[in-house]
Amino acid sequence: MRELTHNNLTILTDFYELTMINGYFSSEYHDKTAYFDMFFRRVPDGGGFAICAGLEQFIEYIENIHFTQSDIDFLRNKKIFSEDFLQYLKDFKFNCDVWAIPEGTPIFPNQPLITVHGPAMQAQFIETMTLLAINHQSLIATKANRIVSAAQGRTVMEFGSRRAHGYDGAIYGARAAYIGGIDGTSCVIADRDFGIPTLGTMAHSWVQMFDDEISAFRAYACKYPDDCTLLVDTFNTLKSGIPNAIKVFNEEIIPRGFRPKAIRIDSGDITFLSKKARKILDDAGFIDCKIMASNSLDEYIIRDMIIQGALVDSFGVGERLITAASDPVFSGVYKLVAVDSDDGIIPKIKLSENITKLTIPGYKCPWRLFDRESGKAIADVITLNDETIDDTQPYEIFDPDHIWKRKAITNFIAKPLQVQIFKNGNSCYKSPSVEEIRNRTKEGVDSLWDEVTRFENPHKYCVYLSQNLWDQRQALLAVSI
Repeated sequence: MRELTHNNLTILTDFYELTMINGYFSSEYHDKTAYFDMFFRRVPDGGGFAICAGLEQFIEYIENIHFTQSDIDFLRNKKIFSEDFLQYLKDFKFNCDVWAIPEGTPIFPNQPLITVHGPAMQAQFIETMTLLAINHQSLIATKANRIVSAAQGRTVMEFGSRRAHGYDGAIYGARAAYIGGIDGTSCVIADRDFGIPTLGTMAHSWVQMFDDEISAFRAYACKYPDDCTLLVDTFNTLKSGIPNAIKVFNEEIIPRGFRPKAIRIDSGDITFLSKKARKILDDAGFIDCKIMASNSLDEYIIRDMIIQGALVDSFGVGERLITAASDPVFSGVYKLVAVDSDDGIIPKIKLSENITKLTIPGYKCPWRLFDRESGKAIADVITLNDETIDDTQPYEIFDPDHIWKRKAITNFIAKPLQVQIFKNGNSCYKSPSVEEIRNRTKEGVDSLWDEVTRFENPHKYCVYLSQNLWDQRQALLAVSI
């Protein structure tokens, strides 16, 4: 983000990253090269998929890594780091290779979103910021996409800045929400920095500031006759708010040659009020005046409102979007999966008493298989990096937990999901605009079957392992048991 990158975020890291790389530095692992994967374990809210976001900020962090003299002085005062190590940090230059799944892509658990290969000390050091950037924005983009889906084509605006977890949460949350599909934001700096359309009306304080409601409406209408949305619930939506709005529309908007844009309802039983409001507006000749709803909305409330017949044209969604309140943690993790040796790549696996924490070892490549006729995604497959999927031939997929469940698929297109973003530490990827990323989200979600995108009990989209990768994992498990 333009302004925030002026702050040096290099040591926005967990302390154990520094203690570990200090340990590597003073041991025979000083020159060790390794592979790390960033992946996530669970889709928030029990959904069928997530949306990848935050890559641009991850790239900006990598491009700007440098330890300032004040950073070095601070670390020296910890009195646990040698001068040789501090000099290494002072001269730090990132020279890893990095691959990533582009922003806006629908993603699924356990597939590598980011793969880092290079000096173990460098690859280890970037763990915290990798997770911070991708976890936060992927969480908000996923939540936004659910809300947009619930709205069924109605306009959705992000109004959450004042409830975000910090100013960066507001700014990057607005960016992620737009990637997820919302139509605009109230966050002005997000418009300046990312070109996200800013939208807004008035607050209740505007209405309260004047001697009476109609005076407040009149002043606003005179100032913005071509874009007039009035907040009608400050006192009484049906008895005063809407009648006063109609009076002002007739006296101030129509004579100036414009039409009113909308009314906004921010409290009460919005479904009931929207039906009443629609009739009053229509009877007054304002069938083109939209009704906007806000007030602690989320995808579940919006879905129920529509089912119950709410006559709402647009939604302003704040705190429950910008904080992903119903499930506010994205389960991304960053794990060592392989190291280089004179004998080649040695896969590494993490075992645990908790089977969900079992990792997929090795240097890998995720693929998406699409049906040639429908264009729909069939499944994802993770292969070893030196494998290819020949989509001119039948390809066998199988359940990695129940391997007897096998089938050969034909008439498909295989596309690798990752692209290289750094080569030997140099950026080789140009981040697209948020508009392009937003369009990728829509195209990607449209490629999924409806059964995968539904809210309740979505069909599990399968992420398979190639036979070679499955064999490698099993061999490591057998040795470890």
